[in-house]
Amino acid sequence: MAKSYKELLHDITTFIFDVDGVLTDGRLLISESGELLRTMNAKDGYAMKTALQNGYHICIITGGTNEGVKGRLEGLGITDVFLNASDKMIQINDYVKKHQLKAENIVYMGDDMPDVPAVQFAGLGCCPQDAIPEIKAVSQYISHKKGGDACVRDIIEQVMKVQGKWKVLDGTIVKSS
Repeated sequence: MAKSYKELLHDITTFIFDVDGVLTDGRLLISESGELLRTMNAKDGYAMKTALQNGYHICIITGGTNEGVKGRLEGLGITDVFLNASDKMIQINDYVKKHQLKAENIVYMGDDMPDVPAVQFAGLGCCPQDAIPEIKAVSQYISHKKGGDACVRDIIEQVMKVQGKWKVLDGTIVKSS
């Protein structure tokens, strides 16, 4: 019998995220100069930074090319940020090999067609609530949060709570059921 997504959370050591539609709401603001602007949720940033501080691996893989996005993520401490990825499985395979990871230890969150192979590869493939139907069909977990609305925090917090690593500021560990 297949494990429920809640059971899979115990084995996670690594998070891999798409950017547009996951860390952002997928909308683009185009400035007069043609620059594409996005917004990211600070709650996602806090969760990613907390996960890194607790020894989790985080990797970002996007088809986008915005250096500002890369700068924001690197500012959180994420060193593996891959831009301009037309086939995300190339970066995932390299990343897995470099860090000697197993698929069952990886969460991948994506929202659109280029993410299908990665969602299927990961031990826990997941997506935001507003992902396309094709991604929802192959995801083991669909967040109740939309892209750019703390769906990344949702999955990180669940993993860390199940593993007893989510702490409030006074040091109290918050566990999930």
